[in-house]
Amino acid sequence: MTWSIWRVSPFISGVFFILGVFTLYQVMYDGLKTVLRAKKIKVDEDKINSYFGVIYMGIFIISMQATIVGTPVSWQFMNFQLIALVFCAYFLNIHVPYYIFFPIMVAYMFFNGSLGYWESWCHGVTLVAYYSSLNIIRRRQHSDYPFVAYILSGAFFGSLLWFFMLIKFDLAWSTLFEELSYFIIFQVLLYSYVTMILRDSKLKLHLLEFANHDALTKTENYAAYVTEIRSLFDLSTKNNLHLSMMMFDIDHFKHVNDTYGHLAGDKVLRHVAEIVQTVIDENDPTVKLFRTGGEEFNVIFPGYDLPSTEPIVRQIFMAVNHSDVEVNGKTISLTISVGVSTISQADLEPNDFYARVDGNLYQSKKNGRTQITAN
Repeated sequence: MTWSIWRVSPFISGVFFILGVFTLYQVMYDGLKTVLRAKKIKVDEDKINSYFGVIYMGIFIISMQATIVGTPVSWQFMNFQLIALVFCAYFLNIHVPYYIFFPIMVAYMFFNGSLGYWESWCHGVTLVAYYSSLNIIRRRQHSDYPFVAYILSGAFFGSLLWFFMLIKFDLAWSTLFEELSYFIIFQVLLYSYVTMILRDSKLKLHLLEFANHDALTKTENYAAYVTEIRSLFDLSTKNNLHLSMMMFDIDHFKHVNDTYGHLAGDKVLRHVAEIVQTVIDENDPTVKLFRTGGEEFNVIFPGYDLPSTEPIVRQIFMAVNHSDVEVNGKTISLTISVGVSTISQADLEPNDFYARVDGNLYQSKKNGRTQITAN
């Protein structure tokens, strides 16, 4: 792309360029998350977002600067560099200690051939101050007017930065006001665009959570169970890994509903789910609880053979069986019946595994309830 095209319509070119850069970032980041989830790699998504964002923006800035370094028009991409800084400091909220900036600033000025210019040193110090101020504004974004602080900060530091460019490259004042106007417009567009993307992402996460979680007990539901067991079953059979499952239901739950009412039944379900989840959290967070039916729950144990499940299964069994629920001044005593089994070579699909666990639960109920059947 020639310089003449950029200068014919710098605003339109800049808008499409910036939106394209950040759209590509979002696509690549979403793709990276998809790959990590598919491989069952558990990572801190905030850290991945930060590291990936810094690497991506670093490549973006260096690539642009390499095309114009040492030329009399090396100031023309500064707005894009500022927007990259805004993206990392404000939207990714990446905290960088101030002392880390100095070697980065020196290395960049060496690369850019500007170590001998006092204007470049002032420019670098101002960039550090701008980055730090954006971090502070982001941490206080729950104030009444976060957008105003965001824009005013950009206007103030942008004016300083372009003033140093004006002196260093002997630019016209009209150029300064033009480029500063573009920068502020780019800031507004970026704020609107990223806010829209984040709002859409939050909505998708909310809908996904709603689709995969039981509204009453807050545990994952049958749809989530089906997805999880298919994935773990395939992984376990292909790699000869252990996989076990516990199934339990609340004894005489229909009697609770008929005697005390459905609100009491709902309270019992929530109470049982909280107890079981507490036991799981204290032992192994990789173990997952699902509400798969009315009073029926499944607990999946990835990587567990049958003997390994016994301590957690016993804790769950004893914790629930020694708990009571108070409803309208009346005490409801709770017990559960349990079935446990592990995956076998005879299982051709997840339902074969499920049927065996379900059969063990049926045996516990048939033999008098409030017991564990495992094989």
